Amino acid sequence: MSFTELAQIKSQVQAARAAAIARFRDHGRADTLLADLRRAVDQALRDLLTLRPLPAGAALAAVGGYGRGELYPHSDVDLLILLPQAPSSADEAAVEGLVASLWDLGLEPGHSVRTIEDCEREAQADITVETALLESRWLAGSRSLFRRFGSAMADCLDARTFFLAKRVELQQRHARHQETPYALEPNCKESPGGLRDLQVILWMARAANFGRGWGQIAQAGLLTPTEARTLRSAEQALKRLRIELHLLASRREDRLLFDLQPGLAQVYGIADTATRRASELLMQRYYRAAGQVTQLNVILVQNIEERLFPRPDSEAIVIDTDFRQLHERLDIVSDDAFERNPSLMLRAFLVMQQHLTLTGMSARTMRAIWHARGRIDADFRKDPANHRLFLEILQQPQGIVHELRRMAMLGVLPRYLPVFKRIVGQMQHDLFHVYTVDQHTLQVLRNVRRFTMPEHAQEYPLASQLVAGLEKHWLLYVAALFHDIAKGRGGDHSQLGAVEVRRFAKQHGLSAEDAELVEFLVRNHLLMSAVAQKRDLSDPAVIEEFTRQVHDERHLTALYLLTVADIRGTSPKVWNAWKGKLLEDLYRLTLERLGGRRVDTGTVLSQRRDEATRLTRLAGLTDTERDQFWQQLDVAYFLRHEPSEIAWHTRHLYYQSAPGKPVVRVRPTEHAEGLQVMVYTRDVPQLFVNTCGYFDSKSLSIQDARVHTTRHGWALDSYIVLPQENGSDLRSLASLVEHELAERLTHANAAPPSGARTRQSRRSKAFPIVPQAELQPDERSQSWRLMVTATDRPGLLHALARVFSRNEISLIMAKVMTLGDRVEDVFIISGPTLDRPRVQMQFERDVLQALAGEETQQDFAPLAGPM
Repeated sequence: MSFTELAQIKSQVQAARAAAIARFRDHGRADTLLADLRRAVDQALRDLLTLRPLPAGAALAAVGGYGRGELYPHSDVDLLILLPQAPSSADEAAVEGLVASLWDLGLEPGHSVRTIEDCEREAQADITVETALLESRWLAGSRSLFRRFGSAMADCLDARTFFLAKRVELQQRHARHQETPYALEPNCKESPGGLRDLQVILWMARAANFGRGWGQIAQAGLLTPTEARTLRSAEQALKRLRIELHLLASRREDRLLFDLQPGLAQVYGIADTATRRASELLMQRYYRAAGQVTQLNVILVQNIEERLFPRPDSEAIVIDTDFRQLHERLDIVSDDAFERNPSLMLRAFLVMQQHLTLTGMSARTMRAIWHARGRIDADFRKDPANHRLFLEILQQPQGIVHELRRMAMLGVLPRYLPVFKRIVGQMQHDLFHVYTVDQHTLQVLRNVRRFTMPEHAQEYPLASQLVAGLEKHWLLYVAALFHDIAKGRGGDHSQLGAVEVRRFAKQHGLSAEDAELVEFLVRNHLLMSAVAQKRDLSDPAVIEEFTRQVHDERHLTALYLLTVADIRGTSPKVWNAWKGKLLEDLYRLTLERLGGRRVDTGTVLSQRRDEATRLTRLAGLTDTERDQFWQQLDVAYFLRHEPSEIAWHTRHLYYQSAPGKPVVRVRPTEHAEGLQVMVYTRDVPQLFVNTCGYFDSKSLSIQDARVHTTRHGWALDSYIVLPQENGSDLRSLASLVEHELAERLTHANAAPPSGARTRQSRRSKAFPIVPQAELQPDERSQSWRLMVTATDRPGLLHALARVFSRNEISLIMAKVMTLGDRVEDVFIISGPTLDRPRVQMQFERDVLQALAGEETQQDFAPLAGPM
C-alpha cells in the first residue's frame, strides 16, 4: 500500500465530510448530516479494505451509534472485526495494519476483534457490549458470517433480562448526574433528559419487539401520537445540539460548557435581553426539552415494564371513588378523572403522601396528569378548594419533597404557581450555585425537610433541635419555595420575592402573623449569612443591630433554619463547618440578647476572661503565670477571641512572651475540617504578606484572620485555613505548617516557596465578576471597613496583603467568605494614609487592580510599612 493511495482516501473522506457540514449549514437537518458522515466513512473503509484486506473469511461491522447509522462530527468510529475462528499470527498482523491505517485516515476507531463465540460471551457478561452489538451493521467481508452472528445475538437476547439490566444502567447513570437534567453544564448525551434516555427506550422496545422507531412504538400502544411527536422533536433538537457542540469545540464534546454556551446561543440566533444573557435563554430552552424527555422516559419505562411483566388488575386495592392502588402504584379509576375534575390532580399528590404503601404513580396516572395539566388555569388557581389542597400537601408529615419534585416534573407546580414557571431552567451565574433556580429551590426544600427527620439529626444537630420546637414549621417550605422566585427579573430578588409570597399568603388564607413571617423570611433570607460571615460578632453593636432586625425568637429561629438550608442547597463546595459555626454563634448571641441579656463590652470581657481562666487552670497554669502574660494583651484581644483560643494561646506563650524566633502553633478546627493557626513573633513589616504567601503556596484557603499587636510590640495573629482537598491528614498537615511557616517567618526575606497553584475555573472565566471595593469609616473607632467582591483566584488574599503593605495599611481583622468561585471579603484596617483623600483613592484603585489580577511589578518589589 502506497502513502499516496492512503492520502487520497483521507482527502476524499475529508472533502465528503466538509461538503456534508456545508449542506447542514444550509438546511440544518441533523439526521441528514449524521447519515452523510456515516456514508463518507463507510466508503472510506471499503476503499481502505482494497489496500488493507480483512483476514480470510472475516467480516467488518459497524456497531454502537455508527452501527445505528449515525456518526457525529467528532465521534469515534466503532467497529467490530468478526473472525470465523481464533486469529492466527497472520490474521493479527492484518488486523493491526488495518487499525493503524484507520488512525492514519484520522478516523479514531473504537474497535474490537472477536469471534461469534467471543461476542456471545462478552454480551452475556456486559450489557454495554450487548447493546452495542444489538445495533450492528454489515460493512464488508463475509455476509454469511455476519448473518450467523446476527442469529446468535438474537438467540442470546432475552427481553426481560435486557430490560432489567438497562433500567439499572439508566438509574446508575442518572445517579452519576445527580438525578437532574438541570445541572449548569449538562451533558446532552448522558445527563437525564439527554439523548441516551431516548436511546434506552428504543433499545428496550427493540429487544421486546415493540418497534424500532417512535411511530412503531406508538402503534404498539406504548405512546400516544402526541407523545411520539414530542419525543421525535426532542430527539432532533438534541441531535442538532450535539452536532453544534462538536463543530463549535472542534472535538468530541457533549457537555454544554460555560465557555461554549455563548457561541451556541449565537449559532441558534438567540440575543441578550435587558435582564438575561443569550446563553441563559438558550439553556432554558434546553432544560424545558430535557424535562419533557425525562418525564416521558419515566412513563415509557414503566409502560414497557408492565408489558414485559404483566400482573392482573384483580390485585387492585380501592382507595376511594377516584383512586386505587395497583401494583404498589397510584392508579386512577377512570381515564378522564382529571379532565372531569381537575382538582384531583392536586389530590393525587396528597394521596401519595397519605398512603405509605404507594411506591409511585402508574404510567396511566402520570400520562393523564401530563395531558390534563392545561386545565390548571386562572379559575383553578382561584379555587379555595385547591388552595386548601396545596397547603395540605405542604403540611403532611412525609413525602413533601418527593411530591413537589413530582409536581414539578409533571408540569403541575409551574402551572399552579406561574411565578415558579419563570424560574424553571433559570441559570445562575453567581459562581457559587451549581443548580438552576428551580432545582436549587427544591434542594432547599429538601434540606428543610431533613431537619425534621431523626435519621438526619446527626448531620444537622442544632437545626434538628430547633425545628422540633418551631410552631408551623411548614411555613419554612413556603419561604423556601419563594426565596429565589424573582431571580432573573432584574432588581432585588429578595424584595420582589417578598411581594410574591405576600400575594400567595393572602390568596391561600394564611393568618396575618404567618403571612408576616414568610414575607420576613423571603425579604431577609440573605441577612443572617451576610452578618455572620462579614461582620465582627465580637462587637456588641453588631449583635444589637441584628437583634432589632429579627424581632423575636420565632423570626430568629426560622431565619437560621432557612439560612442553613439555603447555603447547603447552593453547592457542595460552599458549605463548611466554619460557616456553620459562624451562623450558630450569631444565633446563640442573638438569642441571649432577645432573652433580655444586655450584650455590652464589659460583660463579654469578664465572661471570656473568667472562662479562659478556668481553662488555663485545668491545663495546670498558675494564676501568676497566666496574669503575667495577659498583662501584655489589651481589651480588643479578649473581645476578638473565644475563651478556648485565649487559653490555647496562653498555654503556648506564657513562658516565652519575647521568644528569640517566631512561634507557630497549629491545631485542627473544632469540626476537624481545617486548621487553626497561631503566629507569635516580633511585629515586623510584611508579616501578614509573608504569612499569606505561605498559605497560598500550600493551597490553604484563609477563612478568617485576626491580627493583634501586644502592648510590648509583638504580633499575635490567628488564622482559620482550609485545605482545598477534603480528607487531608490534618494532624500531619498541622505539623508541617508549624515547621515550615516558622522557618518562612524566620527568614522573611527569602523567596516565596513554590507550591500547588489552582487554576482559575472555567466557570469563573466564562462569567467573571466585576471587582468591587467599598471603603467605609467605622464610626465607633479609628478603623475602616473594606468590603471587596471578586472572582476567586489563587493568591488573591496574598495580592491584597501586598497592597496593604505598600500603602502602609495595618490589618486588624479579615473575614473571608468564599462562595464557590466568588469571594466576598471584609477587612477591618487602619493607617494614617486612609485619612488623606487622594491617597485613599489611590489605595482603592490598587485594591481593584489586585482583585482584577492586574498587579504591577512594583507589587513584587521589596515592601516597607507596618503590618
